[in-house]
Amino acid sequence: MSQQERMLVVVNPTIDEHVALKRAIITAKLLQPSPKICALVAIDPDTVDQDVSNDSISRNTDWFEQQIHTPLREAGLDYKIEVSWCNNWQKAIMRAAEKFAATRILIRAGKPKTPRRFSFAESKWKLLKRATCPVLIVRDNAAEQRKVVLAAVNFQASRDHQQQLNANILSRGKALADSYNAEFHVVNAYIDSMHYPDRGRLAKDTGLDSNHIHVVQGYTDEAVAKVASQLSADVVVIGTLGQTGQAKTRRGNTAERVISAVNVDVVVVNSEYQQ
Repeated sequence: MSQQERMLVVVNPTIDEHVALKRAIITAKLLQPSPKICALVAIDPDTVDQDVSNDSISRNTDWFEQQIHTPLREAGLDYKIEVSWCNNWQKAIMRAAEKFAATRILIRAGKPKTPRRFSFAESKWKLLKRATCPVLIVRDNAAEQRKVVLAAVNFQASRDHQQQLNANILSRGKALADSYNAEFHVVNAYIDSMHYPDRGRLAKDTGLDSNHIHVVQGYTDEAVAKVASQLSADVVVIGTLGQTGQAKTRRGNTAERVISAVNVDVVVVNSEYQQ
């Protein structure tokens, strides 16, 4: 990427393991020109115990020095720290991203309620749907490498905003693969022969060889998880519809199932994101 990236990293001050910050530092070392980073320290009231008895609800300057300043400074990165005490976590992130002109947002996925099921708070879904840049959901214990990038598209889609979403997914996936010098693959699920995607159009729009295009029968989450496992993908790029039409009232069930089905980092883009 020739344009300088601006990475907004959301830091939860009630924990000491900041996987999103670590991912930002690893990524920043690979990008040229080196990106600017904004570490936004913000508490999500939906997931954090805010009772005074919670010892992690308050932090001192030593914590900021050890947990944020030191790793960023040692990496030689251009960074700033912003602290938000807004009780609306999603809006705080959106506002900070707008002010910082962020080109990507990094957040921690957190722990699933069951080994195979994530249940995101409504605030996270609002962020994914309304963000004006891609959101990287960083999994705990995810591999540091980026050798294979897999993008999940839906080329059966016929509506303009759905086709725009495909374009956004491909653009972000290609950019990630280029920045990491990784292989780029695309997967398209279909339920039956009546909904089989046009492979010729897939090849044309993706610019990929046939061995990098995977058309798999089944539900999207199952197909994506299957191909991701076969390829040993390090990151999966998916989409969620933005704030148009019925999308306003849908939380993003397909996206939720895909995030639950894979055990790697997931990049989420929406149809509102402008290239």
